[in-house]
Amino acid sequence: MIKSVCVLGGGTSGLTSALIIKARFPTLKVTVVKSAKIGIIGVGEASTEHWRYFLQFCNLDYLECLKECGATFKYGVLFEGWMKHDYFHNVHELFAETVAGQYSLAMAYVIAHDIKFKDYTDSLALKNKVVFTDVPTNQFNFNTFKLNKWLSDKCLEKGIEIVDDEIKDVVIENNNIVKLKGDREHTADFFIDCSGFKRLLISKLGSKWQSYKEYLPMNQAIAFPTPDTDEYTPYVLSKAMKAGWMWRTPVRGRWGNGYVFDNKYITAEEAQKECEDYLGFKVKLAANIKFEAGSLDKIWQGNCVALGLSSSFVEPLEATAIGVGINQCFMLVHMMLNYNQGVIDSYNEQARHIIENVRDYIVCHYIVDKKDTPFWKELKIKLPDTLKKNLAKWKTKLPMKDDFKSSYCLFFEINWGILLKEIGFFDRAKIKAEYDLMPEHLKKWTLSRMATQKERILDRSMWISHKSFLESLTNENN
Repeated sequence: MIKSVCVLGGGTSGLTSALIIKARFPTLKVTVVKSAKIGIIGVGEASTEHWRYFLQFCNLDYLECLKECGATFKYGVLFEGWMKHDYFHNVHELFAETVAGQYSLAMAYVIAHDIKFKDYTDSLALKNKVVFTDVPTNQFNFNTFKLNKWLSDKCLEKGIEIVDDEIKDVVIENNNIVKLKGDREHTADFFIDCSGFKRLLISKLGSKWQSYKEYLPMNQAIAFPTPDTDEYTPYVLSKAMKAGWMWRTPVRGRWGNGYVFDNKYITAEEAQKECEDYLGFKVKLAANIKFEAGSLDKIWQGNCVALGLSSSFVEPLEATAIGVGINQCFMLVHMMLNYNQGVIDSYNEQARHIIENVRDYIVCHYIVDKKDTPFWKELKIKLPDTLKKNLAKWKTKLPMKDDFKSSYCLFFEINWGILLKEIGFFDRAKIKAEYDLMPEHLKKWTLSRMATQKERILDRSMWISHKSFLESLTNENN
């Protein structure tokens, strides 16, 4: 029986994992071992809706998180310049829940009638507005430094010990970790590797890195902060650039920015200059990182599981890193007690489905007809077999929940439907023919729901300036 857990790594993944484990098993001794020598890049961090589930599971107050972490609301991602038209990856509950069984009536309707994204998404967010409710959206952007401090404080409040130590050695016996050696020795029954790209623990147990570079061309990124502005976008901007794409993420007090690129076509200095030309002012880099997209072949080995960046890294597009780590840990806490090799094998299979779901979704973004620079002109995307099989089905049939092999995946039928619609993938006539065969009462219901969504978008009394709303929510006098 597991009585103690040691988490190696004090970043977002390590701290959230410790909190999830402690929330599920309050009597377990949970220790986080981190090194002060390892810095934080700190140019803004974005989440998916899984962050709200994390807060709820760990009984953490979202408003406190909003205040303490310099957070802003995130309705989705605006893709600018990737194609002839821009599009907004935003999913509203009214749209997502207009279904008949597994069949997405709303998705079929907007494809069949070529409805523009401004008429089926929360498009007033593109005018820097948020809905005037307690929780406008389940997604957030954070100041990474403030987020780290808040999560650390929450760990201490929950009885999680945080130890500052640099691990120099990992002692292995019978394919299990016995202890970690730094200035001190750290023993536990179970270990979580959140050491990032170093993979200090899981690599000692024989897990191997499987590269995705044949599918994903990006291999380097620069990141930098920019000053505060009078208003914040309630979305992340993903702007196509000459050799990749640039992100802009607002947090309270400043913006986080970066350029993800293929360094065969551009240097870091040239990428910085391109960003400066776009922004209209000079910037100072906070990070210049070379990377290779990929994942471990086995994420759970012996008494150790790798979470977050230790287990996989695709690229920052769609801000999946936090969500993957959270879902991996949610899955783990249901499997880690009384485990055996069969449980480990099942976990590794499910984790592979989570990561491949993200990989395939990101790969699909690059299937665009863009030829304005050498990078985009020469870009030839190789499709993973998993993606090939799904696209062969989805050309003439909408994605359905049964197409996804794990309930812990990040992207399901609505996310895929929006992406494939906006890149012009579907055979629209076939989708329309299928939708037209639906019973009249379901079509009328769909039209009613779509009309309600459009009224909601246009009802400006429901919407308020993003920054003004943040200030009212986080006013210390409230």
